[in-house]
Amino acid sequence: MELLNFLFILLEVIVLFNLLIIVHELGHFLAAKWRGLVVERFGIWFGKPLWEKEFKGVKYSLGSIPAGGFVALPQMAPMEAIEGKGDSEQKELPPIGVIDKIIVAFAGPLFSFGLAYVFAVLIWGIGKPVSERDTTTRIGYVFPDSPAEKAGLFSGDVIKKVNGEFVTRWSGIGDAVTWQIVSSTGDSVPIEIDRAGQTLIVDAKPEKQDAEWYKRGNLRQIQIAPFQTPLIANVEENSPAAVAGIQSNDIVRKVNDVAIYHPRALSQAIEELSEEELVVTVERDGSMMDFSVRPVIPSYVDDAPPVEDQRPMVGIQWDLNGNMKISHPSPNDQIRASVMAMVNTFKALFAEDSDIGAQHLSGPVGIMRIYYMLFQSDYGWRLALWFSVILNVNLALMNLLPVPVLDGGHIVMACIEGVIRRPIPFFILNYVQTGFALLVIGYMLYVSFFDVQDLGPGAKEKTYQIKFEPVSINETGNNQ
Repeated sequence: MELLNFLFILLEVIVLFNLLIIVHELGHFLAAKWRGLVVERFGIWFGKPLWEKEFKGVKYSLGSIPAGGFVALPQMAPMEAIEGKGDSEQKELPPIGVIDKIIVAFAGPLFSFGLAYVFAVLIWGIGKPVSERDTTTRIGYVFPDSPAEKAGLFSGDVIKKVNGEFVTRWSGIGDAVTWQIVSSTGDSVPIEIDRAGQTLIVDAKPEKQDAEWYKRGNLRQIQIAPFQTPLIANVEENSPAAVAGIQSNDIVRKVNDVAIYHPRALSQAIEELSEEELVVTVERDGSMMDFSVRPVIPSYVDDAPPVEDQRPMVGIQWDLNGNMKISHPSPNDQIRASVMAMVNTFKALFAEDSDIGAQHLSGPVGIMRIYYMLFQSDYGWRLALWFSVILNVNLALMNLLPVPVLDGGHIVMACIEGVIRRPIPFFILNYVQTGFALLVIGYMLYVSFFDVQDLGPGAKEKTYQIKFEPVSINETGNNQ
């Protein structure tokens, strides 16, 4: 069953990922046909053709490697050193105008942008799942002995500004708490907070752990987590929580009369008090109830962690999404947010003393991994379509960069031809295109090196199946 689920999710990822690339190439193809360019081939997928047919001078094919598509336009800017000789010799091809080249080059990004807008309209209609982490700026948990704790931040504080910039959400790129911290460059980060109606400013000194040379560099952090409703998803059978009377869908509000804003706070209380009794206050159907719970070390079904790593537990499994809601952002808002995300990313990449580098971007492997994780959630297609809006906008804008081999490079070279009033010599064009193609391929291999590590055995934390032995009920919860 797990294998079938994996294969089905993988199929969804391949279909959506290929759609993005094929639509981009289709834009070039249709524009080339409209402007009368020679089109040698239009292929879906790469590798040895599973199907091939020539129609009106164009060879259409379906390859054996499901990795996008391509269109061969020898009049644009061939790369014979990489691709080999085409079906049409360059000297025999009729010349094409500057405007034609610009239109054909621009059509790919235009179609990607159009697909992004189509997806944005779909999200506007069906809605985008939004978790508390996406919208809150309230601190839910401060890790012990962290830069945040040393700076004087507490759970429950509401962050208003980071580095002098207003923040409206926790995660994401731009006006987000985490982004403003990781993209900061100073020794300390001023953070403006609201604490019980009082405005305070604290200076936190971000830290980052050293990473092995072959791994992505760690980014700056002050070790805080966002507010998340401590909603119980499940209570283990025979566990201390079950014996006490705690149930699924209860919301933990206090531990030993201290308010908590994140599930991690209960785990910390258990770690600090070991097997001592805790008073857990939960909200159930609008009423507050107190339960006395004494953590115990559980048994392990199969494999077990080392004895020194075994900890007392109460048997609660959390709903990691917290309270979810469905929002309906307008298509324009989605496109604008996607554009600004890319703008902010580039600003951070080129900022002096920034820790964010090219290695932190993702290539095809990383993108497909993100799609796979999104499809695994209960809101798979909604999240995947939302991510596709961002990805298509990025694909459009990245291809418009004035780099030879990208669509923007074609446009720049066409403009140069318009200025000098003659085609760029073929041998120069070929070497420039080939050189930059090798650079782009090299960069893709570089980021894919890091992407593949995210798929490795160490990328996922090992989990253990636990069980609790039956015990007699000594104490029961009392309504407050």
